[in-house]
Amino acid sequence: MSRALVPGWFALVALAVASLAAACSGDPGYNEDELILATTTSLNDSGLLDELVPIFEAEEDVKVKIIAVGTGAALRMGAEGNADVLLTHAPASEQVLVEAGDVTARTLVAYNDFVIVGPADDPAGVAGMTDVSAALAQIAAAGAAFASRGDDSGTHKKELSLWSDAGLSPSVESDGWYLDVGQGMSATLTVANQRSAYTLTDRGTYLALSSDLVDLIPLVEGDPKLLNFYSVMEVDGGKGRINHVASAAFSKFLTRRDIQMLISEYLLEQYGRPLFFPAAGETEESISARGGARTEVGERR
Repeated sequence: MSRALVPGWFALVALAVASLAAACSGDPGYNEDELILATTTSLNDSGLLDELVPIFEAEEDVKVKIIAVGTGAALRMGAEGNADVLLTHAPASEQVLVEAGDVTARTLVAYNDFVIVGPADDPAGVAGMTDVSAALAQIAAAGAAFASRGDDSGTHKKELSLWSDAGLSPSVESDGWYLDVGQGMSATLTVANQRSAYTLTDRGTYLALSSDLVDLIPLVEGDPKLLNFYSVMEVDGGKGRINHVASAAFSKFLTRRDIQMLISEYLLEQYGRPLFFPAAGETEESISARGGARTEVGERR
């Protein structure tokens, strides 16, 4: 054996010995007591996870560490192996991870819709419009303030796609009415409330925070383009110390019938309408085909 190969040889031997030692010690290769969940700030701001996660922790005897960031950041965490499970709402971007093998499963959990909210005096005159492209074009033509999350989140990605559908691409550099907040949904809604601006929000977060948003009301809704889908994804266990056991359990938990029922009933009595609709067993296509109308839990099984 040449001297040049000795260091590499010893490194391989050391790795094999370490792996054997871990196997003999019963080390599963990940932290059995913790599940790292990377999710979107809008879902976290709605409060739904505060209802669901403690149930899962009690059942599985595992601590869930919630990292609430924009969906773009959450997806990067998954691709880099820095989270065990993802709960996000950007179907096209999620599919990229599926095709790359970064996640081993992607399952639809729930949906609601996006809505354009704005000041009650509605300077752009978009109240009641159901064509979101026409409404955005009207806001731009009026030069009315619009607050964008600007944070590569699922909501930001949706907003950019909606502007594109309308044939527009506003920017802070060229459009004085376009505000780049660069923060989560709660902060963006607060800015819109303070600046009498329009913004795109998921309905769940808006309803959950509406008591503090006295100057914002829903103005544009009902376009099928505004449907908002949430999916859970299990990060590939080969990426490192991924708790793939708890990740699979969490995915199964979210799609369980009783948990789907809890999702459908979350804050329903308080707001008189659901913040989220259950979606386990469905596809984005089937929901879009009926325009997002609700079906009862269990009806799809």
